[in-house]
Amino acid sequence: MAQSSATNLLTSVDSLFTTQKERDTANQERIVELPLPQIADFPNHPFKVRMDAAMVELTESVQLNGVLLPALVRPMPDGTYQMVSGHRRKYATELAERPTLPCIIREMSDDDAIIVMVSSNVQRLKPLPSERAFAYKMRLDAMKRQGYRTDLTSANDLQKLIQGQTSRDSIAKEAGKSHETIRLYICLTNLIPEILEMVDNSVLKVPGKLQMALRPAVELSYLTEPEQKELLTTMQAEECTPSHAQAIELRGHSEKGELTAALILSIMEQEKPNQVEQFRIPKERIAKFFAPGTPTQTMEDTIVKALELYRKRQRKQTR
Repeated sequence: MAQSSATNLLTSVDSLFTTQKERDTANQERIVELPLPQIADFPNHPFKVRMDAAMVELTESVQLNGVLLPALVRPMPDGTYQMVSGHRRKYATELAERPTLPCIIREMSDDDAIIVMVSSNVQRLKPLPSERAFAYKMRLDAMKRQGYRTDLTSANDLQKLIQGQTSRDSIAKEAGKSHETIRLYICLTNLIPEILEMVDNSVLKVPGKLQMALRPAVELSYLTEPEQKELLTTMQAEECTPSHAQAIELRGHSEKGELTAALILSIMEQEKPNQVEQFRIPKERIAKFFAPGTPTQTMEDTIVKALELYRKRQRKQTR
């Protein structure tokens, strides 16, 4: 009761020194040039800000013309602001050595901010699988807390689907993805970081690093953490990742509680359909011919070129 009286008193005092128009204006969205140190990044932001060609281009644009599209922030109790949408614009502004960033200030709850943050980022060009995975999960959890239906665990559960829209359906609609695709991406959040990096590399395609497609990665997400670590060791030693069929087999043995290191190796050594026979040379035998850290693909290309030159020389000598 005392707290209610104090609140009413503060409201009354506030009304004595401000007009209704001033109070309405204070609550409206507005664009303000905010100093960069006053803007904190969104906590656990799933979308990485990469220094790529697009960032170089954005930085050059900011240097010439400033930021044309304001970022979106929300005010925090300590007087600072939290970035909701615009992390790349903020980084480009820092690189361009500009002191302020134009921002739309909007009052939002924690969960509303998560939903807006994910929605504004999943539409950007080629988010990595890991970014999609954690973004979709963050939004799903936020929508659960807001009371959306989240009881749909299978993409084929049609009866539940026709009873009303679920949170996954809402995410799928906005992201332009199917309900099943959203479910698959969220499964990736159960992977250990080293395996999840392989899934990202199916997009990045960094030479010399293993790549893994979405479907087998989803099957592996059902393995326990120790099983995933054992599989990681085998993949690194064999320099290969499992096919979808192999991943399904690994998951099946895991669910039966019988997935051992020996069984993982046995499954990974199975010849994949259409697999090209490989000739392998232990790295220690050729490492002395290359600089430390040389990617495997570079080593292979160099060896092939050396053999081609050797064959040409042999042909000349036999003529």
